[in-house]
Amino acid sequence: MILRNGTLCPDSRLPGILSSLEEELGKTLSGPPLEAETVIAALETLGKRLERGELDALIARYVPAGLLEQLDGIRWMLRRESMEYKLRVELGEDDGRRPFGGTLRRPLGVLLHIAPGNMAGLPVFTVVEGLLTGNLCLLKLPHGEKGLSLALLSLLTETEPRLAPWIYAFDIPSQDTASLSALAALADGIVTWGGDGAISAVRALAPPGCRLVEWGHRLSFCYWSGWEEEDRERDALARHIAQTEGLLCSSCQVIYLDTEEDREAEDFCRSFVPALERAVARRCRTAGQMAQASLYARETWLEHLTDRADRKETLFRGQGCTVTLRPDPELELSPLHGNVLVKCLPRRDLLRVLRRQKGRLQTAGLICSPEKRARLTELLAKAGVTRITRPGHMSEAFSGEAHDGEYPLRRYCRMVDVER
Repeated sequence: MILRNGTLCPDSRLPGILSSLEEELGKTLSGPPLEAETVIAALETLGKRLERGELDALIARYVPAGLLEQLDGIRWMLRRESMEYKLRVELGEDDGRRPFGGTLRRPLGVLLHIAPGNMAGLPVFTVVEGLLTGNLCLLKLPHGEKGLSLALLSLLTETEPRLAPWIYAFDIPSQDTASLSALAALADGIVTWGGDGAISAVRALAPPGCRLVEWGHRLSFCYWSGWEEEDRERDALARHIAQTEGLLCSSCQVIYLDTEEDREAEDFCRSFVPALERAVARRCRTAGQMAQASLYARETWLEHLTDRADRKETLFRGQGCTVTLRPDPELELSPLHGNVLVKCLPRRDLLRVLRRQKGRLQTAGLICSPEKRARLTELLAKAGVTRITRPGHMSEAFSGEAHDGEYPLRRYCRMVDVER
């Protein structure tokens, strides 16, 4: 389906819509600008309905229970005070609309969002950021989108009809390069989320002069240098690994230990398996979900049996989960789905090892005693990490935070110098 000016259309109408799209966009852009207050008021209305539970049934049609809980965790982002604070932090107090003279902030114009599918609601979130900065937004829906984004964007335009001409959404396959090129040709900026292959493909589509805003895949990890509150921190990290299943950029892929002693590393793994078992069992509400978790864990075990001669790794098995101790210090993807890697990385080697992934680092969940926290935080920041949190908060957003070390709203604007 296609969302066009607040109306859902069948995909068969794509050629006709593309042929008239430039004229439609020009008409909207030549009219009154989109004010941030219009967007905030509409989102605030939806947020209040969400708080009252009025939209739970709608959302539950498109996402399973686990993802519904993830959406619960970002309800606060739809509150007026959160959105106004985001604007102040990222763009400053000046609204950028001084009538004449000086340097003025203006939206880029048309943003094409090529959205990811690894988190429910993220396609809508990236569109909202474009709207808050006054941009007209074209959205390419991710592969496998179940309809949540179209439902929420349709609801947004019903709530505030003035937003309808500022939002278009297309369910276009990535292989349809002709249609994507047609959208890219209309864009002043392309916001792309994804891995290296996806970003390279978008670069090939982008016309000269089009601003590329790349939110590529990132790697996150936990760094352990002793406990502050052992049981609480262990359980919080296990819960994070089980809930995110390793699928988010902020998911813990590797648990690094500030040691080079094999026995200490093995003791850590043995003590962590029961906590991870409990976390997986809490996440898996049905027998089918637990069977799937066990299947993923068994697959990891079979891969271990195949590869252990080369890797010299040690695998610790739990019910529906595994913890794998590997001898190398490299940051890499875990086996996912409740299976995590553990590696030794003494702090003296931390900067050297992590710098090999410079530009790809995102969140570090830091576990240490209070007297070490400031020093280790500074060391992780020097290595290129852009978020440093407690272990259970690695995938939790907070008000005013940057994204991968940058403020996105600033990238969706341009500055215009006007002689007085």
